[in-house]
Formats: sequence, structure tokens, C-alpha cells
Amino acid sequence: MLPDPPRRLDRFAIRAVQLAPAKLWRISRHPSGEPFFGRSASNRFDDPGRPQRRRFGTCYLGLSLEVAIAETVLHDEMPRNGRFEIAATELESRYCVRFAGGTPLVLADLTGAALKTLVGSSELSTIVPYDVPQRWSRALHRHPQRLDGLIYMSRHVNNQRAVVIFDRAAHKLGRPSC
Repeated sequence: MLPDPPRRLDRFAIRAVQLAPAKLWRISRHPSGEPFFGRSASNRFDDPGRPQRRRFGTCYLGLSLEVAIAETVLHDEMPRNGRFEIAATELESRYCVRFAGGTPLVLADLTGAALKTLVGSSELSTIVPYDVPQRWSRALHRHPQRLDGLIYMSRHVNNQRAVVIFDRAAHKLGRPSC
């Protein structure tokens, strides 16, 4: 069973990695206004609880186009005969966003040995419902290292990484392009 974050997570040194924003891919429904930071509390690492206006925002991205598509367009889809049947309108309503310039992001490493040491289990990337991963996200957001977000294993392409950025790091992403 996936544990809640320790009450004094601030006493732990969080292993962090630096990542250039140009390496990120985002699939979006928004032709402008990127990066978009949601506050719905309905996604894996969203800020839970509190009134919506007081939550920190989150922006989800992939380290490959494959992950970005799988985590958005294919998120709730199941394959049929080894293929995904997606309406053309569903794909045509999306934009592929990349970022130019920017400064390196500092992300909590929630993969491999760093994940095992901190959390104890890769369930953080797969468990449903999302209440425990959301509590981890909030605890890491509050951590004194002032992390820009998290890097974790994609649930839908489980040999590749996905990223969630906290809204306080929006200025680091650089210029979006569709």
C-alpha cells in the first residue's frame, strides 16, 4: 500500500534532476495560453483540497511525443485488436506544444532508486484514485527545496518519463510554440 508522505518531509533531501524545457512535449486543446496550469484537483499530481483559487496549478508534459499523446489523447482509451480507434476530430482539436529558450527546471526525481528510497513503491504513478499521489505532490510543492515540479514514470508508457510542472515555474519554460 502506498504510504502518505512523512509529516516532516522537509527534513528529507529530495533527489532532484535538471531538465531543459526544450525537451518537453505537451498535447493541448489550447491554441494559445500555454503553458496552461490546471487547478481542478482531478489529475494525479494536482493540488488537493482547499478552494480552487488557492491551489497551486499543474501542467502535465511528456519527455517524448509518444508519452504526451498517451497521457492525454489515449488516457482513457482501451485498444481494440491491438489498435486505438480515435476520431479524427479528437486529434484535430489538439495542439502539440514545445518550448523554446527557458531555463533548466529542477524536478523531484520520482523514478528508479530515488523513488524507491523516498516513496517505497512505483504505485505513485499508477494508483487510482489519486488522493495519495496528490498528497505527495502537495508535500513536495511545500518542500524547502522549492522544486519546479516532478519527473515520474508514465502510467501509459511505463518505460518512459512524464513531467508535471508547478505554476511557480511557468517563467522557466520559455516561449511556447504550436
